[in-house]
Amino acid sequence: MTPPVTQPDATRLPDFLARLDAFIDTEVRPLEEVDDNVRFLDHRREFARTDVEAGGTARPEWEALLAEVRRRADAAGFFRWGLPTALGGGGATNVEMAAVREHLAHRGLGLHNDLQTEHSVVGNLVFVELLTRFGTPEQQDELVEASIRGEKGLSFALTEPDHGSDATWMTTRAERDGDGWLIEGTKRWNTLAPGTTHDVVFARTSGDDGAARGITAFLVPMDTPGLDVTSYWWTFNMPTDHAEVELRGVRVPGSAVLGEEGRGLDVVQAFVQENRIRQAASSLGAAQYCLDRAVERARSRTTFGRPLATRQGIQFPLVELHTEAAMLRSLVRETAAALDAVRAAGDPPETVGHLVSMCNYRANRLVCDAADRAMQVFGGEGYSRHEPFEHIYRHHRRYRITEGSEEIQMRRVAGRLFGFL
Repeated sequence: MTPPVTQPDATRLPDFLARLDAFIDTEVRPLEEVDDNVRFLDHRREFARTDVEAGGTARPEWEALLAEVRRRADAAGFFRWGLPTALGGGGATNVEMAAVREHLAHRGLGLHNDLQTEHSVVGNLVFVELLTRFGTPEQQDELVEASIRGEKGLSFALTEPDHGSDATWMTTRAERDGDGWLIEGTKRWNTLAPGTTHDVVFARTSGDDGAARGITAFLVPMDTPGLDVTSYWWTFNMPTDHAEVELRGVRVPGSAVLGEEGRGLDVVQAFVQENRIRQAASSLGAAQYCLDRAVERARSRTTFGRPLATRQGIQFPLVELHTEAAMLRSLVRETAAALDAVRAAGDPPETVGHLVSMCNYRANRLVCDAADRAMQVFGGEGYSRHEPFEHIYRHHRRYRITEGSEEIQMRRVAGRLFGFL
């Protein structure tokens, strides 16, 4: 049964959004205009951001600019808002974070909430939350504050060349080696930002192929002997941070285990459930941005002596997408409230996983449809890089595959609907 829905604080969220907008206008927007920083955001964006000679990874000056924005946001009290108050955060609920993520994406492209590496002035610090939930005191002391400040960074090594959504069939193995572990395997689409210092590597330590139990998460420093970043995959949207990583005789101490031995998928589920709802909110906000821009264009553009907006061929597709966005907004916020309720009750997030899956796959599909429709309304200009729609489409298209493809999300919903789960 779905937990009761709670509503966000009636005054706290509007006040926060107003202060956040003021910060963006006074601190972030001016930064876009100096030193030709706009090159990272206008039609030159991918070319300015990407270091081709370094394998297609991000240019240092682009990463430095994002780091400066995060530093300013942290100093102003915005960056940690989603974290517990004990970490200097605002203790934001999932409902509040969903609203903020939608709001920021709805503002369009900018240094306040760029699509590159989930950058945002309100950090989506999922790894920090994982460390506080599953990490040992020693792991937390080493990595939590350093991760928030950008001095250290974590990545997620789950997918393999032959195993994506079927992660329980992974071939990466970890065997006991004295008081530690020896890891062997290959990981694909390992998201390695320039500041990544540790990789959360998932490996089977016991159990049979296909079993949920028996997979363990390990915190592996990137400079560990035997861990080799062999190449980066060039993607639909550049620069890339998706690496191929080989682990050959990688030895880690017993203290490297994150969470319980054999219960690594608990870490995965905690990561994906809350991240999926926030991603859905971001996709919804970006979709609404595309729709608003398309409506504005249709109202101002005159063809054959009449505003483009008077033509049903323009109106009806936008009406359908706008209606879907409105319905999805309600579902996202209701589901975020349900996630808050199960966390408060101490229940696993999978309890409402089918609702999260509904939000995620529909929102990620919606933003692609909205960006495509905006391109169509804008015509040739929409197809050009001088408008952001192609960039929005190419970025959000990834989320119909990553963190559980939309087919996997639908399978989860079907499992609940038909009683298989």
